[in-house]
Amino acid sequence: MGTWGSGNFDSDTAADHLSELAGRLLDEVEAAMAGDPVGLEPDEYWGVAVPCNLELLRVLAEQGYVGVTLPEPEKITGWRDTFVAVWDATIDGLEPKPDYRTERRRVLVDTFDRLAALAAEE
Repeated sequence: MGTWGSGNFDSDTAADHLSELAGRLLDEVEAAMAGDPVGLEPDEYWGVAVPCNLELLRVLAEQGYVGVTLPEPEKITGWRDTFVAVWDATIDGLEPKPDYRTERRRVLVDTFDRLAALAAEE
């Protein structure tokens, strides 16, 4: 086992663990994005969990830890386009307040775009 520092993520074992964790987050996003678009609607589990997973991946990747690998930026922007299209097509049926609708959409787009920008830096 290689250890290169005293931090919690400064060893081969920690990097392997982080890689598995990040891989699970990505696998869930991949499955949700490839599945039935109904599952991505704003009041469905993956409509909430996909942005959460992407945010967690961004936070981990920004730390520069060994073990976090992001998909290509084009894949992330493709996910964004699909996700936001489902959101746009279904959010009004939930009768959100206009301010929420505008702000939440901005946050969603920003979540995908920030991760794509970070992936482009790799």
